[in-house]
Amino acid sequence: MTSPRLSLHLILLLVATFVIVEIALAGDPDILTDFIVPSNLTSPGNGNSTIDGNFFTYTGFRVLVGGEVPPAFKVLKAGMTEFPALNGQSVSYAALQFPAGTTNPPHTHPRASELIFILDGTLEVGFIDTTNKLYTQTLQTGDLFVFPKGLVHFQFNADAEKPVLAVSAFGSCNAGTVSIPSTVFATGIDDNILALSFKTDVATIQKIKAGLGPKL
Repeated sequence: MTSPRLSLHLILLLVATFVIVEIALAGDPDILTDFIVPSNLTSPGNGNSTIDGNFFTYTGFRVLVGGEVPPAFKVLKAGMTEFPALNGQSVSYAALQFPAGTTNPPHTHPRASELIFILDGTLEVGFIDTTNKLYTQTLQTGDLFVFPKGLVHFQFNADAEKPVLAVSAFGSCNAGTVSIPSTVFATGIDDNILALSFKTDVATIQKIKAGLGPKL
């Protein structure tokens, strides 16, 4: 099964919308140069003469065009690590692939808001604000939804048959991701502390931890 081919009009809408919005959402410190070049790409006395248009090009998303639907939820990132030209530009992308019935578990981005654009399919999304109010929405192809900076949010493909493809833009070149299940249950916090915090018993906590462990 292959994912739908990305159409030209959707790509143009994606680029135009994200460029405008991400300027407003940008949160990284301003830089004092046009762009930042890694030290290994500069030469003494020649400044930026060793780089060309390839430095400002990222091709990692080409695999999405006509590619196979992955067996599980998958994220393709284009942040500062994957695309060094983004350093100092206050923007990054992520392509989100949701096979039928899969979810992107509750998580936060501590350094950026997220603007998601649904390229194909229907996606259930939601976030919780600092008063513990839940905001949810069912997004259709062509819809956008913003997750405010630092708030816990999630995405879920409730369709039992069809995959979903989405792209998210972030107001930082390094938005960061804190997965709630992994952070709470897979980082070595004492079982007794978790049992008291969640008002349950140690056996339940250990069962949750086992479910989040590596599959053998």
